[in-house]
Amino acid sequence: MELLLFHSLVVAHILTGTTGAIAFWVPVIGRKGGGRHRRWGRVFTFAMLATGSLAVMMSLLTLLDPLGTHPHLEGRFDAAFLRGMFGWMMLHTGILTINLAWYGYLCITNKGRHAANRTKLNLGLQYAVMAAALVCAAQGWIIGQPLMIGIAVVGLATGLTNLWFLHKPRVERQDWLKEHIKALVGAGISVYTAFMAFGSVRVFPELALHPAMWSLPLVVGLAIIIWHRLGVERQARRRVGAVA
Repeated sequence: MELLLFHSLVVAHILTGTTGAIAFWVPVIGRKGGGRHRRWGRVFTFAMLATGSLAVMMSLLTLLDPLGTHPHLEGRFDAAFLRGMFGWMMLHTGILTINLAWYGYLCITNKGRHAANRTKLNLGLQYAVMAAALVCAAQGWIIGQPLMIGIAVVGLATGLTNLWFLHKPRVERQDWLKEHIKALVGAGISVYTAFMAFGSVRVFPELALHPAMWSLPLVVGLAIIIWHRLGVERQARRRVGAVA
């Protein structure tokens, strides 16, 4: 029964993750601010919220029974490795995905109403991802998996920078848009990393810990974030020039 439940969660996780991975590119590549951008942006956001939630549930089952939930990996990896990578690290990644999707959604929903972003849920997610990051790093240290520590740095940085922005007393007109871009592209990085890294364990287990499987989505995602943030700054300068 436990394995059936776990496999059901995996199937649902793949479906929502695939939906998000496809929807991601419409607002990234298409015209910004229009109806199509908003519609596909909502599809992506809620797909990521579902994907992250399913990842959390899968991680909790793995923590309870690592070998029972991953019988196909028995003999390749021990229980400590599975509990670390598919338990603690997936728990952290799931919370990170939820955090980024919800934070980015609120930034675009509230726009200039900065104080409206400081909800209990949004603030709580920042502390949750930092707590999950610290546990992930500690568990990575215990089992000798530096990759877990590296991923934890991302979660810790996310929580700290988000809190810095949330408690910022005054924001510029374009600041909320920059945060929206950072968060939702970050959620996209998360889902593509999961597909390439966690998914590779099932198909090519020997590639699961290869740095390229983890770094490629990050490099592409960071390039997208930088490109769009520079675009926001160019638009802001044009507005200032037009007023002057």
